[in-house]
Amino acid sequence: MVKYTKRVQFEPVRNPERFQYDPAFIERGIREVLGRIRKIIPDFVHQYPSAASEGLVYSRQDNTGDWVNGFWTGMLWLSYELSGDALFRAVAEAQYDDYELRLQNNLGLAHHDIGFLYIPSILAQYKLTGSPKAKQLCLKAADRLAGRFSERAGIIQVRDSDTQGVFIVDCCMNIPLLFWAAKETGERSYYLKALSHISQVCSYMIREDASTFQRYKIDEVTGQPCFGSQGQGYNDDSCWSRGQAWAIYGLALAYRYTQEPEFLAMAQRLAHYFLNRLPQDDICCWDLIFTGDNDPRDSSAAPIAACGLLEIEGSLSQENPLRRVYHNAAAAMLMNLTDGYLTPANLSNGLLMHGVYCKKDRPGKEGSGHGDDECCIWGDYFYLEGLRRMQREWNPYW
Repeated sequence: MVKYTKRVQFEPVRNPERFQYDPAFIERGIREVLGRIRKIIPDFVHQYPSAASEGLVYSRQDNTGDWVNGFWTGMLWLSYELSGDALFRAVAEAQYDDYELRLQNNLGLAHHDIGFLYIPSILAQYKLTGSPKAKQLCLKAADRLAGRFSERAGIIQVRDSDTQGVFIVDCCMNIPLLFWAAKETGERSYYLKALSHISQVCSYMIREDASTFQRYKIDEVTGQPCFGSQGQGYNDDSCWSRGQAWAIYGLALAYRYTQEPEFLAMAQRLAHYFLNRLPQDDICCWDLIFTGDNDPRDSSAAPIAACGLLEIEGSLSQENPLRRVYHNAAAAMLMNLTDGYLTPANLSNGLLMHGVYCKKDRPGKEGSGHGDDECCIWGDYFYLEGLRRMQREWNPYW
């Protein structure tokens, strides 16, 4: 394994004692969100929440084109685990047919987000119920994702519509589908494609200061690196918060599957960079170039990072003092989301306000953007996953 970490700095976490929490928030948060999810279930049985809300209200859409539908089904499975209420399981299982039809008819699958669609929904179903049909559908989804692999570039190509050789940091959370398929079938090609992709992330997408590009291009003819850019961040030299969070969690999961120490060490470097750039309430601003208490937040990035921190914690030895730092930081984020970022329940069908899908009016992109200062369905999902992780030992869907 290449020593990726030799070129990437490892900042110490500054003032780790600042991360404090009261564990009472866990059951309080679980109780609140379960009540909200029960309330909106009738609207979202074979319809799915939009990626981002408008005026804190998600619209309804079919499971035919968007990349986010799996998060809603995942919220149902998490709710089932948290409550034991068969209603959540029944609705989640009823949605199986929607995912099967989508794969059969190749509806909106010309991209790398197949993992986001099928891991928290159908792979969760298989892990929780042992359903043979769920297993088979996940393997078919893994085949579709594996088919996006570029041999010369060594990456999972992001979209058919993009210039070839392009990958983005979000895919760190899609490739666990390939690692799982390799473990489940013994077919090594899944593993090698996932390993190659996450290795290219470490080689090119992570900068020397442990920040990340959101987007990178590798020449598919020569196999040589071309350039990185920041498709959703403030500018190409900044660090988009959600992208950093995807990488933290994705690298920690890559370590879970491979036991390659470099992936865990890299996840820690990125985590420290993230933690050292938080405002006082521990909820990250939308780009880590901003750290002020009055700068706009992205509540959808914070719980992704929290789940990644808890994954890292579980991979360290009991004697490692950083375990407590990561645990406290994750818990503080989740507590502050619970206490300060839940939507007004009577005005919203989402959970977390102040999320950002794509920031409006970035430099050079004035007038663009959407889902800015709204609920984002992945933020709601990872907030619920974080509560589940805090409650007791959890077998990740990822």
